Amino acid sequence: MPREYPLEKTRNIGIIAHIDAGKTTTTERILFYTGISHKIGEVHDGAAIMDWMEQERERGITITSAATTCFWSPTEFDENGKIQSGKKDYRINIIDTPGHVDFTVEVERSLRVLDGGVVVFDGKMGVEPQSETVWRQADKYKVPRICFINKINQTGGDFYKSLESIKTRLSEKAAAITLPIGTEQNVKGLVDLVDMKAYVYANEEHTELKRAGIPEEMKQDVEKYRNQLLEKAAETDDKLLEIFLEDGEISTDELKYAVRKATLEGKLFPVAGGDGRTVIVAKLLDYVLDYLPSPVDLPPIDGIDPKTEEKITREADDKKSFSALAFKIATDPFVGSLCFFRVYSGTLRVGSYVYNSTKEKKERVGRIVRLHANKREEVEEVTAGEIAAIVGLKYTTTGDTLCDEKDPIILERIVFPEPVISVAVEPKTKADQEKMGLALKKLAQEDPTFKIKTDEETLETIISGMGELHLEILVDRMKREFKVEANIGKPRVAYKETVGAEAEDEEKYVRQTGGRGQYGHVFIKVEPQEPGKGYEFVNAIKGGRIPQEFIPAVEKGVKGAMETGILAGYPVVDTKVTLFDGSFHEVDSSEAAFKIAGSKCFKKAFRAAKPYLLEPIMEVEVTTPDQFMGDVVGDLNSRRGVIENMEDRGEGVAAVKVISAKTPLATMFGYATALRSLSQGRANYSMEFDRYERVPENVAREILGEDKPEEEE
Repeated sequence: MPREYPLEKTRNIGIIAHIDAGKTTTTERILFYTGISHKIGEVHDGAAIMDWMEQERERGITITSAATTCFWSPTEFDENGKIQSGKKDYRINIIDTPGHVDFTVEVERSLRVLDGGVVVFDGKMGVEPQSETVWRQADKYKVPRICFINKINQTGGDFYKSLESIKTRLSEKAAAITLPIGTEQNVKGLVDLVDMKAYVYANEEHTELKRAGIPEEMKQDVEKYRNQLLEKAAETDDKLLEIFLEDGEISTDELKYAVRKATLEGKLFPVAGGDGRTVIVAKLLDYVLDYLPSPVDLPPIDGIDPKTEEKITREADDKKSFSALAFKIATDPFVGSLCFFRVYSGTLRVGSYVYNSTKEKKERVGRIVRLHANKREEVEEVTAGEIAAIVGLKYTTTGDTLCDEKDPIILERIVFPEPVISVAVEPKTKADQEKMGLALKKLAQEDPTFKIKTDEETLETIISGMGELHLEILVDRMKREFKVEANIGKPRVAYKETVGAEAEDEEKYVRQTGGRGQYGHVFIKVEPQEPGKGYEFVNAIKGGRIPQEFIPAVEKGVKGAMETGILAGYPVVDTKVTLFDGSFHEVDSSEAAFKIAGSKCFKKAFRAAKPYLLEPIMEVEVTTPDQFMGDVVGDLNSRRGVIENMEDRGEGVAAVKVISAKTPLATMFGYATALRSLSQGRANYSMEFDRYERVPENVAREILGEDKPEEEE
């Protein structure tokens, strides 16, 4: 069956940004202008198509990345200069991602499967903290991107200031491809610096666009910013550089080609500006087609052969062997489990079998759906470059590779951060008990940063995640989607334990019980590793002092002790453990004896190695009106915060102070409420995990005083 949309006319893009920059509103307008929706949903009205979860509509934020497919062709104008509608011959798969830092995993896994990104900025605020986070994530996956400065028509909106903040805080490679005509509420349209044409609103509702001449008063600015664009684009194209240096005339097509080439190579980030609630998004869609890659513009995807572990690649081609990456699992109330996947090569048909090479399991493909947010369109097959979802896979989880069993490949997995905050949950009634277990399991399948465990001492169920809002949303979903009522404990910090010095000890475990006894004898040394290096076990036994078959048992005992912690029951990290001597008994030695000896010896050596606690330190950025700054800074200091930077952002009514600080997570519980009362509700903040750091002595004594096991000296 021939492809309806050729690969070179396919775009897989993500809309990414800081919370409240207007991503979802921009996506809604895109859906309206591409004919997917017939009315425009507003986020603040709770009517946005892409924000389809109840929690998203109530809070006016995006929580889960929503996928949709729409169709477009480059904008053409009739003889009167107005847009005329033609056949939409490009397919654009869009993922609208969350901006709140607690849901950063959604951005991470979306970027892994996207070819290009549109980064949206709030024109009143410029670059904000989460803008930097998503920019770093896009850098990590080498995603070409264009920037869209939104809300420049609002009071305090400033395209030029925001452009400067992108250049200074994110990348010097940013260059304007449009300039706004007018400022704030008087923005009338834009000048395109590539085709050197002006486009203005053709009606009062700003739903139509028409061509116009470049305003006289803008010509100097237009020349200045076009030259900056030419300079950056010419760096990647020798022919263009020659013309540019000789002051020759560069055609629109030549410049468009050079801007595209530089953008695809990550050497240029084109910046456009406008109001995401207007027809300007039609031009933004043109820039997506012009400057962002199709699957064929990108190098083949790398993977490894599961049999030989050698590196292999797959090209974006329908005729090659099938390979795809599962990047998200969602529980749908109507159809059950949905597995979102991106096809890198080959074709997948309904009724066939697919091989999960990560889990080494075969899965049957019963139904394939293409998504329009929460509406579904059943399809018979999907081909290279597409994003779709399979209904009801049994074994597949986020990051798994799906491929052809005869020609297997494992694509690079997505690595997710460890959770930093935990709470205890308990069902309200006996009936909720079983339902809660099932609900938590399904939620954990969907979200790789959500973890569940049972506390062995108290038998409580502990859930862990990336922040208070993250856990609050998950508990709320449990209640609404799975009808489980639960009581929530106080938040707990995910502390870790480590050592500050080298120490060694021995343990001889001997038990005589009538028949065969137990004998295990080990000498263990522990020493600190550099932060982030993790755990290392070294077998330094020489001359068969301990037979080889008992070594794994010793390591098992050590690992078990590390997981449950020694000081206060928190996991041990960044520690090197060396087994360097010991002895065994021909008859009485067993794996169990060496496991117990390993565990006890490690605990003794650990206690002698100047152990201490580590706590998660968060990067906090508070945006507050000037008059509340003193109170906010004082409050952060009282929370053991270290102020690193203060700066002004925005002008006039939008002027704010931005305070950057590093603060222990333990002191930040309930901060949202405290900040509201300090600032009459006018300040806001974002917080993300930065690193683990040693807990100060006085604080550690408090923690250990509460949690120290009774046998501790």
